[in-house]
Amino acid sequence: MEGLKLVDSFSNRIHGYVGGPKSLPTLITSTFAASTSHFPTVGGFRTYGRCRVRTLLHGSPCTIYNENSKSKAVHHIHYRIRSISASLQSTTEEVVDNKPKDLSASGDSIRRRFLEFYASHGHKVLPSASLVPDDPTVLLTIAGMLQFKPIFLGKTPIEVPRATTSQRCIRTNDIENVGRTSRHHTFFEMLGNFSFGDYFKREAIRWAWELTTKEFALPSEKLWISVFEDDDEAFSIWHDELGVPVERIKKMGEDDNFWTSGATGPCGPCSEIYYDFHPERGNSNVDLGDDSRFIEFYNLVFMQYNKMDDGSLEPLKQQHIDTGLGLERMARILQKVPNNYETDLIYPIIEKASELAMVSYAEADDHMKTSLKIMGDHMRAIVYLISDGVVPSNIGRGYIVRRLIRRVVRTGRLLGIRGDGKGNLEGAFTPAIAEKVIELSAEINPDVNTRTARIYEELKREELRFVQTLERGEKLLEQSLNNALLTADGNGTTPCLSGKDAFLLYDTYGFPVEITAEVAEERGVSVDMEGFDAEMEIQRRQSQAAHSVVKLAVGNASEFAERVVDTEFLGYDTLSTRAVVEGLLVNGNPVIQVSEGSNVEILLNKTPFYAESGGQIGDNGYIYVSEAESTVKAIVEIKDVQKSLGNIFVHKGTIREGAIKIGTEVEAEVDAKLRQRAKVHHTATHLLQAALKSVVGQETSQAGSLVAFDRLRFDFNFHRPLLDQEIMEIEGIINRWIGDATDLETKVMALTEAKRVGAIAMFGEKYGEQV
Repeated sequence: MEGLKLVDSFSNRIHGYVGGPKSLPTLITSTFAASTSHFPTVGGFRTYGRCRVRTLLHGSPCTIYNENSKSKAVHHIHYRIRSISASLQSTTEEVVDNKPKDLSASGDSIRRRFLEFYASHGHKVLPSASLVPDDPTVLLTIAGMLQFKPIFLGKTPIEVPRATTSQRCIRTNDIENVGRTSRHHTFFEMLGNFSFGDYFKREAIRWAWELTTKEFALPSEKLWISVFEDDDEAFSIWHDELGVPVERIKKMGEDDNFWTSGATGPCGPCSEIYYDFHPERGNSNVDLGDDSRFIEFYNLVFMQYNKMDDGSLEPLKQQHIDTGLGLERMARILQKVPNNYETDLIYPIIEKASELAMVSYAEADDHMKTSLKIMGDHMRAIVYLISDGVVPSNIGRGYIVRRLIRRVVRTGRLLGIRGDGKGNLEGAFTPAIAEKVIELSAEINPDVNTRTARIYEELKREELRFVQTLERGEKLLEQSLNNALLTADGNGTTPCLSGKDAFLLYDTYGFPVEITAEVAEERGVSVDMEGFDAEMEIQRRQSQAAHSVVKLAVGNASEFAERVVDTEFLGYDTLSTRAVVEGLLVNGNPVIQVSEGSNVEILLNKTPFYAESGGQIGDNGYIYVSEAESTVKAIVEIKDVQKSLGNIFVHKGTIREGAIKIGTEVEAEVDAKLRQRAKVHHTATHLLQAALKSVVGQETSQAGSLVAFDRLRFDFNFHRPLLDQEIMEIEGIINRWIGDATDLETKVMALTEAKRVGAIAMFGEKYGEQV
């Protein structure tokens, strides 16, 4: 007896038989009837009536062929795996599951369908940028538009008029809301479609509506729209052309519906789409900010103005579209779960944390659920940050990943997690949760799978180190409480732990202030919560200032954006060239002419000078102004070269003789001896990296470098200091390579081809199609 054969509806491949091995009983929602009589296990499978049953990947639509039936009747099923501990039930029952696994509603499917939708409308699907942006004004990638910032500034040529992406993002300015609200995250994916001077409002709005109501089939009567209060054009498109009732279109002010990148720069009105979970509440006195009723899931930014220093708005020469649809938010809506955390994007991670804590999420109280949500959210951010090369440290990006890891460790220990979940009570548990994140990462970032060893090692080391820190924190808390009691006794006052001490315990040692207050209360000590809140607010403001704004203008240099073209770099082929002065700056202000003795910044139309990048400092040299072939009219000594606003080279120097003015033709000449020293040190950094990987392992990665004329510095990540023997071996390898005097050859080729022949793409560096 063959039983019921399963054929994938998409590939027509036979997967096996409906059901599951006895180690994994399942609940099945089905449209066909089968006998419920229980037969013994046969060949490792449970048997039900005439149906032999085998497990498939959850969510796959399949066709069932009853091979015992002469009519070969075809039945379709959609089934859901509820849990590995579920009891077996009749397949004739309709199983109610609060976590739908329908393929069309899965997070991976939503992402894929979004990109395919816009690809069908002429958009090029581009990969997500790294979480570490190629932008000094932003610590981490916080929005889908960040990788297109040079295009919006007009400083990078438009290679494609339309693009669509699924961008990995990190935001930590609302970290205290994670787990407590239904929608806040540190890591999230932003689905976006972008137009660079191509289509504008009408197409953006119509396609967003088509995607939402047709592709994702959201009922239009549950959708609300917000528009900027002065944007009559957008209002008309929504109402007159798409038929959205006036009562479901809200006009809102500048704070809510006008997007700006900073004090100056490109900006414009925006329009947002909200989903209404409770339309039965009616249309009067509606507040779209009511999280219990609405969720904003799609934001359309109409970038049409340039904001000037005086606050006035000038129309942009080219209008752009920048949109963002929150993947986690759309998954929540389509999967019909109460919050973003219980979608298939995050919930499996929460289940793993619950398993390690030996608790049931479904039966947990609100406080415990919040803790599990924090762990589920933070572990995604941690894994993808480490995968993108960020390692725990006390500064910058490293501090963010360290803070998140410590929050997870602290939260897990409060839930009672001890050990690695495999019997080692002294081991680390974070790698076990990371394993689940990596399992879900295939379509988010396939490269994560190749970096698992590094991710697990960093997590293990950081967790075990922090456990020791926690123990020191407990001692500090005890000492602080004793000091508070002694001070109160001496002054005759009520003992109180200062807000600064409570914040130190929270921020440095990972103690939740609630736990600090509870322990203090047991000792008869209160906590200065106002002082704690003040310290927290200071940190929050600093965090928001560092992470929440994408600045599109850089000082007064933005004035050159419209009239100064990118600098043509000739320095790979020559160390001197004739050029024209395109701009002059003194103290950051544009001028027409500069005289002897002044410090000046010079913009040329082309240059042989290398601008600082990739760790290598800018060239030194001279710019000469000649009256005739043999007469020098002016000499400018160049001591530094920097890039600004995309690809404009800024030559910084001092006028030693004469004067220089805009429009003058000059001779730009690099100091050849200093360039040669830089070349030597640059090559040495590559030799050092190769030797490091050879001696201590491929998991080492570059974290920065300095290539100067007199020295080099190479920063790298490794979990321990190098041994003296390893240092000697590395030096020996490098010296042998130098002694071989291998000829160097420069080639220009496609990035994909370069990687294929073995070139190493350095983390954090942005490459063009040709390298």
